[in-house]
Amino acid sequence: MVRIVLAEDSVLLREGLVGLLERFGHQVVAGVGTAGELTAAVEEHGPDIVVTDVRMPPGFSDEGLRAAVALRESRPRLPVLVLSQYVQRAYAEELLDSSDGTGVGYLLKERIGNVEEFVDALRRVADGATVVDPEVVRHLLRHRRDPLSRLTAREQEVLALMAEGRSNASVAQAMSVSEGTVSKHFGSILTKLDLSLTDGTNRRVLAVLAYLRG
Repeated sequence: MVRIVLAEDSVLLREGLVGLLERFGHQVVAGVGTAGELTAAVEEHGPDIVVTDVRMPPGFSDEGLRAAVALRESRPRLPVLVLSQYVQRAYAEELLDSSDGTGVGYLLKERIGNVEEFVDALRRVADGATVVDPEVVRHLLRHRRDPLSRLTAREQEVLALMAEGRSNASVAQAMSVSEGTVSKHFGSILTKLDLSLTDGTNRRVLAVLAYLRG
């Protein structure tokens, strides 16, 4: 069971998410509608994960995402899953960059394929994984053209698929290539980005973050 603080200003959507998550055996310890209430709820309940929309009252711009970034600054290991209808680039980069990107998710609402995928993404983020919608990655990378020039088109495709949290086998299947080919592409990515091969480091996360940092 995962203990969740959920921030969503739409009452109907919030209650629907609460019911959905509880149906899958998780506990929503607080459902709130503003960024200020989100911060207070985290202080009170110490959840396993925060799930938040980007746009929240009073300005309905990026209050939810800014609150998530602030929470990660004070609690670097607090998993955060952001649900959004659009990509807010500056704060998305800062959120994904926090604590080497561990325990962070950024999903576009319209691209969540089904309920099981969403709940699985939430569970993985709560366990410390990084789950990023590939469209979010592409949007952010368009603003980081210099690093992109170091990779081939196929290497960029591998990197985008890795950002979804896919295994080498899953990446290989999506690209219709062998796992060995994926491993070679990944090794080339690490070399071109001068990434450390230190044991215990999530090199997939570092590869994505290297691009987001520019």
